[in-house]
Amino acid sequence: MENKEVLLSIRNLDVVFGRGKKAFKAVDNVSFDIYKGETLSLVGESGSGKTTIGRAIVRINPCSNGEIWYDGKKISGKLSRKDDREVIRKIQMIFQDPAASLNERATIEYIISEGLYNFHLYKDEKDRMAKVENVIKEVGLLPEHLTRYPHEFSGGQRQRVGIARSIVMEPEFIVADEPISALDVSIRAQVLNLLKKFQRERGLTYLFIAHDLSIVRFISDRIVVIYKGRIMEIAESEELFQYPLHPYTRSLMSAIPVPDPKIEKDKKLFVYDPDSHGYTEDRQPTLVDIGNGHMVFGAPDEIEAYKEKRFGHEE
Repeated sequence: MENKEVLLSIRNLDVVFGRGKKAFKAVDNVSFDIYKGETLSLVGESGSGKTTIGRAIVRINPCSNGEIWYDGKKISGKLSRKDDREVIRKIQMIFQDPAASLNERATIEYIISEGLYNFHLYKDEKDRMAKVENVIKEVGLLPEHLTRYPHEFSGGQRQRVGIARSIVMEPEFIVADEPISALDVSIRAQVLNLLKKFQRERGLTYLFIAHDLSIVRFISDRIVVIYKGRIMEIAESEELFQYPLHPYTRSLMSAIPVPDPKIEKDKKLFVYDPDSHGYTEDRQPTLVDIGNGHMVFGAPDEIEAYKEKRFGHEE
């Protein structure tokens, strides 16, 4: 990924919920970059902190420590009203549950127009209507759908409305928080193809959040694997699938279903045991680039073993 322009940079990010004895660290010292025009996927089980990171980027969750930079500007912490509005317009979020994230009392036209109204991104009523009609067609719905309400649509159609609501703002960067996990398998590919289409046509950059590695394989340029708020592994998509080094990544891989029922029935799941590392005061893990832009979290002796596993047979 040389010569790539960094669009978003997360540096030593901590997000803590609660105070004192009840404090819970959801994100622990996380750092990574997202390059302009790429899809970076953040993968981990429920509760691993991936949505919390996404929500910190769009400024829903405050950062307890560390910084988030966007296009060379710091966007975490206090911002002026002007900068805050600019960030909201440029960085949009597509939510996991298309039913809960749409206002049931509003028509589809109003839902899509809300951002246009708030930021006055139209010249006159005719221009606003043209933008809304245009985007509804682009997501594969019809202009006559604009007068209807969310409950009249299927999950897949509602998610298209959610995508239209983000796209109409002409953002540069979209945080897609498990946008297909609530959808039927048959609809998932359509929504993924739609996101890819917008990326090609508009040069969008995505942070794609998912708990299932098989979904992200074909849409990601790079994948970040996260466990209990810490990054375990970062690599380009195919590199990660060919050489999953961290045991947690391997456990996620082993959970991917195999289409053949016989193989699926006989396969052994690999279960990750975080205590198996035996870390001590003198043997602390860090995130290390072992080459090929492949980063793994481990103690020095583990890192050597990962390097041997990845590059040993190439020497």
